[in-house]
Amino acid sequence: MTEELERADNDSPWKEILEAYFPQAMQFFFPQTAEVINWERPHEFLDKEFQQIAREAELGRRYADKLVKVWQIQGQETWLLIHVEIQAKSEDTFAERMFSYNLRIFDRFAKPAMSLAILCDTDPTWRPNQYSYNYPNTRLNFEFGTVKLLDYQNRWTELEASDNPFATVVMAHLKTQQTNKKPGERKAWKFSLIRRLYELGLQEKDIRNLYRFIDWVMILPKALEAEFWQEFKQFEQERTMSYITTGERIGYERGKQEQGQTLVLRLLQKRVGELPQEVRGRIQTLSLEQLEALGEALLDFTTIEDLLNWLEANQTA
Repeated sequence: MTEELERADNDSPWKEILEAYFPQAMQFFFPQTAEVINWERPHEFLDKEFQQIAREAELGRRYADKLVKVWQIQGQETWLLIHVEIQAKSEDTFAERMFSYNLRIFDRFAKPAMSLAILCDTDPTWRPNQYSYNYPNTRLNFEFGTVKLLDYQNRWTELEASDNPFATVVMAHLKTQQTNKKPGERKAWKFSLIRRLYELGLQEKDIRNLYRFIDWVMILPKALEAEFWQEFKQFEQERTMSYITTGERIGYERGKQEQGQTLVLRLLQKRVGELPQEVRGRIQTLSLEQLEALGEALLDFTTIEDLLNWLEANQTA
C-alpha cells in the first residue's frame, strides 16, 4: 500500500525559489520580457501591495504569486505580476482572474503591470493567454504571457544541459508528476537530480537552495526516504563534499517547523476555539520565524479575529 505523497503547501518552495533566483526565472521562462528589464538596478518584491489586491482570491486553490517592481532599460519603473498556477487541473475563470489582478493593480496603484503565468497542470490542451469582450462600440483584448511546464517534456536534453536553476525546477516538477504512484522510480530521479547539482559544479548556496526545492516536491514514503539518505551520504563521502549535511539540517529545520505548527495550532485552539481549515492552512505556510512570533503573540489573543488580524499583518503574500 502506497502512502499519500503530497504536501498542502507546494506553493512555498515555488515562492522561495522565485525570490532567490528571480532574474534567472525571467530569463528562463520569459526571455523577451527579461530583455527589457535593467537587471543592474535592484528588483523589489511587493508582497504587501499584492496582499491588498488579492484578498478576495478564492480559498483552497494553490498558487504562488509574486508582484515585483523592476526597472526597464529605458529607465521607467514597471510592476510585474508573475503567477504560478500550482494545482494540476485547468480552470475556466483563469484568464478572467489574470485580467482582474492586472486591473486591480492599475486601479489601486495607478501602475500598469506586465502579467505572466507559469502553468503547472497536466492538461496539454489548457493554454489560457487572453481575456476579451467585444460589444458594438466597446472592446477589450487583454493578453498575458504563459509558459506550460508540460511542454518541457520534449526539451529534456536542453534542460539537462542548462545550468539555469529553473531547468532543475522544471525537471523536478515534471518527474514528480510522472512518478505519481511510482515511489521507487521517484527515488531514483530524486537522487539523479540532486547528484546533477554537484556535477554542474554549482556553488554550495545554489546546491542547498535547489536541493530544498527537489526535496520538498519529490516526496518519498518514509522507508524509501531513509534508503535515499543512506545512498546520498555514501555519494557525498565518495566525492568528499559534505554540502548536504545541509540536507540533514534542512530536514531537521523542517522537523522543527512541523513541531512548531503542531504546538501553535494546539495553543490557538485553546485560546480561540476550533480553527477553520482555511486558517489552519494559512498557519501551515508560515516560516519558522513567523511561527515563533505567532507563538508569542497568541498569548494576547481572545478571539479568532485577533488571529486573523495578526495573519493579515504578518503573513507574506
